[in-house]
Amino acid sequence: MINTIVSELGPWIWWVVGLILLGLEIIIPGIFLLWIGIAAMIVGLASFLLWESGIWPWQVQLTIFAILAVASSYIGKKYIADRGRESDEPLLNQRTQRLIGRKATLDEPIENGRGRIKLDDTLWVIEGPDLKAGDTIEIVSANSNRLAVKQA
Repeated sequence: MINTIVSELGPWIWWVVGLILLGLEIIIPGIFLLWIGIAAMIVGLASFLLWESGIWPWQVQLTIFAILAVASSYIGKKYIADRGRESDEPLLNQRTQRLIGRKATLDEPIENGRGRIKLDDTLWVIEGPDLKAGDTIEIVSANSNRLAVKQA
């Protein structure tokens, strides 16, 4: 059955497989099918060159495809991992961590080591030394939704 399909489609079978894999990469993104699709396209290119020779049966094509798929996936993973993207905002999704070092003025006093402060549009629970309203504080650490402060 495989022999019939391969002989009828010829070297185009690999181009069809490669394009299907590349199309699936667009539908199901993950940068994995891309490398396997590239391997299929390389085997397709080799098939155009070697189709008439006796050294290119479907078993050899499938073996070369498997080897190239593993190799291109490995190389692709290394390429993607080595791109080391440094963000200009490393704490973008860590809202409480972004507040560390920020200074603010207390609207309410800190009593018995606890208080509240409004920063931007959020009311935060703060912990620190007892201070009166109007004092300036600095945020020194953040734990979940609680901020530790000291007098600035």
